[in-house]
Order: sequence, then structure tokens, then C-alpha cells
Amino acid sequence: MHENLSTATPGAATAQTDVEQNLQSIPESARTRSVAGQFWIWAGANLAPINWVLGALGVQLGLGFADTVTVLVVGNLIGMALFGLFVLLGQRTGATGMVLARAVFGRRGNYLPSAIQALLGIGWCAVNTWIILDLVMALLGKLGLVDPEQPNIGPKILVAFLIMSAQVTIAWFGYKAIAAFEKWTVPPTILVLIAMSAVAWFGMNIDWGYAGPPGAVLEGGARIAAMTTVMTVIGIGWGITWFTYAADYSRFVSKSVPRHKVYLASVFGQFLPVVWLGILGASLATKSGTADPGHLIVDNFGVLAIPVLFLVLHGPIATNILNIYTFSVAAQALDIKAKRRSLNLFVGLLALVGVVFFILQSDFASTLSTWLGGLVAWVAAWGGIMLVHYFWVDKRGPAGVERLFDPVGTRRLPAFNWAGITALLVGIFATWLFMYGVLPIMQGPVATAMGGIDLSWLAGGLVAAAVYGALGPRVHARYLPLPAAAGAQSAAGTQSAAGAPSQPLAEGAVANLVND
Repeated sequence: MHENLSTATPGAATAQTDVEQNLQSIPESARTRSVAGQFWIWAGANLAPINWVLGALGVQLGLGFADTVTVLVVGNLIGMALFGLFVLLGQRTGATGMVLARAVFGRRGNYLPSAIQALLGIGWCAVNTWIILDLVMALLGKLGLVDPEQPNIGPKILVAFLIMSAQVTIAWFGYKAIAAFEKWTVPPTILVLIAMSAVAWFGMNIDWGYAGPPGAVLEGGARIAAMTTVMTVIGIGWGITWFTYAADYSRFVSKSVPRHKVYLASVFGQFLPVVWLGILGASLATKSGTADPGHLIVDNFGVLAIPVLFLVLHGPIATNILNIYTFSVAAQALDIKAKRRSLNLFVGLLALVGVVFFILQSDFASTLSTWLGGLVAWVAAWGGIMLVHYFWVDKRGPAGVERLFDPVGTRRLPAFNWAGITALLVGIFATWLFMYGVLPIMQGPVATAMGGIDLSWLAGGLVAAAVYGALGPRVHARYLPLPAAAGAQSAAGTQSAAGAPSQPLAEGAVANLVND
């Protein structure tokens, strides 16, 4: 089937579309040998106003400029290094992140993470569109077309509809259209941001020695607690939130491309814009003290804001086309019998509902912090489990990717893998225990006892990984195909059955792995 799809006569574009419409492993003949697409996709997705906000958020929450930059650099070095491992999984298997999770959570058990991922796609699309609206309203206010002192609910919803239509249209055409959009729009956007940075850093009175709010500079335990909270939200937490997306796009890269090239292109594509824009946002916040994206740009750049605002619309659109695309493949992993393009239209409508919610929030910084902190609660645990499975459990006993696309009821996968589900739930609980978010409900007892020090991402990832490391191998072994290595040990028993067919599940392999 894959051979026919990838060699269809109408041409490569048609073949690519056919391959993407339904959930399946991307055949080698339909993949690309270029790694540049990985750099452009991840760079474009992060050349967005939200990353100015992330940098400014650290200053607004009480940290100095140097502390904020330290958190950004160290946190993203760790987060992006781990993100690259999930990129390699996509290249190795040709499967999406939520399909890969079927091996860990079971054929039906994987509905839980797939549903969460689909909802996150909607939520992120709404968050990023909200940021576009704030910038657009700031621009229209500069031009005198709206009164910036008014809520402008109607104009915002209208603009959101138009922008959402553009995002859905690009995602409609799939990976090639997404990669092409990023390739041709990222370079001019980078040039504009270079100009913005030069104007900000050399033409404005940036307080490079800013240590915190006058008369309220954080010290001692309060400073450490604030740094760990910001680390979770805008440092390592930012890289963690991309774990579930990585394989959805790297699955289009040929296996013949050296792994280190794919890894470096993706990691650098993420790291560079996140840290660069975070530093830009933090430096601007030392002047204005706000995390609101409209104020950060308009108040600091004056008349330059007009051309700048037109071009920075690229960033959130580039991010949202990934959210829309990933929503569609996550929904397909729920066994929803719908084509990817139909799901693209559906998510656009749902995201508009989310946009309205964010429009009505008065405290943006608090809302964003709560949103990002909540994401880490499940993705850190999910990531820890997936890393243990694919870089340890599955390497000891490879089970093959083909079984992940089997229909419900297959004997090659458990319906519910309780090892993975238990590890996820325990990991999420551990994350909460060590979390110190903005809202009281997101302030766990352990973090509270430690004076607000937030180690949620570390606790959730390590605990989930440890639990799965203890329980996962036994479940995995029950569904291994009979390995050739076990033939010598099981040959006598098999042949004594007078040529009876071998068992589809590897009882012999279970014993071998348990004994190991």
C-alpha cells in the first residue's frame, strides 16, 4: 500500500497529500533528504511575539535582567537538548508522536494522551491568535482606526476569524506547504527582528543592570524560588511543551540523513529564536515593566511599530499552522474516522472559541503562566515515559513500528498498557507536588514547604520514567514477536507440536527478559 501511495503518477505533491490524509507511517520514498526544512519549521514556530512575552514575564514576576537571561539560556539548553531526541524518534519510525505513544499506553489507553494533545493544539492556537489580536489592535490604534482604550471585542473577533482562515488554509495543504511557508517567510522576518534588536539595544535606554523592582529586589530563598518558577514556565518548560509535536514533522525526513544533522538543525532552530526573543523581551521590560505584547512593541518602537507589526504576524501564524496540523493527526490517533483536512477546519472553529476566552482575561501574565505551568504537568511525565520506552525498553527488545497502526483489537498491542498509564498518572501527581504556580490550586505541598521552589518538571519526568522503567519492560515483552534468538530454546517445544504454527506473542521472550 505504501509503495503505491508514494509512486502515484500525478506527482510528488499528490503522493505527499495522499500519505498525509490518513494516519500511516511515512514511506521512505515519500520523505525528503533536506534537513533545512526542520530548521525553518522550528525557527519559524518560535519567531513569535509570545517569546518576547516569555522574556518579559521573568522581569514582571520580580527577577532581574541577568537572572531572567540565565534562566532562559540554561533552561532552553536542557529543554531543547531533550526535544531533539523526540525529533529523532520521528525520523526513525515515520510515525507521529501520538501514534508512537500507543506502544506505551496501549491501543485504547493512548486515547487519553491523544485527547490531551488535541486539546492543547486548540488551546495553543487560541493563545497565539490572542497575541496576534493584541498586536493588531495596537497597530490599528496607531492608525486611528480603533480606540485602544475600548475593549474592541467585535473587531478582535473579526480579525481572529480572518487570521484563523489563513492559518487553516496553509495547514490544509500539509507538510510541504508548511515547510515552504517557513522557508520563504522566516529569512525576511529575521532581518526585521535584527533591525528591531539593533534599535532596542543601541538606541534605547535599556537598563542592563536591572536587578528587580525598586525597593523590592528579590534575595535569598525568594530569588531562588522565583527563578525555579520561571525556569518551569519559560526555561526548560518551553522545550518540554514541544516534545509531543516533534515527531509529527521529523517523520518526513529520510532515514538516510545523518541523525546528528537532523538533531542539530531542529535543536538550533528552536533554541536560537526562543533565547534571542526572550532576551529582547526582557530588555524591553526593564523599561516598561509589562509583559503585554502590544505595549512592549508600540511603546518602545513608536513609528517603527507599524512595519514591524505587519511582519511579526508571521510568527504566530507559523506557530499555529503546526498546532492545527498536530491537532488533526492527534485526533486521528483517537480513531476518529475523518480526513486530516476536515479536522483542520474543525480545529479552526474550536480555536475561535478559545480566543474569546483569552480576550476576556484581564491579567494576561497570570493567565499565560498558569497555562504554561499546566502543560508541563503532563508533558514532562509523558516525555520521561517515552524516552525510557524508546531509548531503553524498545532497544532491548524491538517490536516494530507496523503494529502501532493495527486496528483496535490487535493482538500485537495491549488495549490498555497499565504500566504506561500508571506511570503517567503518578508522574502528573509528582509534578503537582513540586509545582508552585500562580493559582493556589497549582501550588503543591512539597513546593510550598520548600518556600516556593518549583521543581515540577524534574519531579514529574523522573518519577514517571522510574515507574515505567520498573513496570514497562514486563508488559512490553508480552507483545514482542517471537525473536530469532529464542528459536534455539523454543525449537524443541515448537517442533514437538508437529509443525504447529508459532505463537503470535512471545511467551519465550517474556521468560528471557524477566530472567535478564
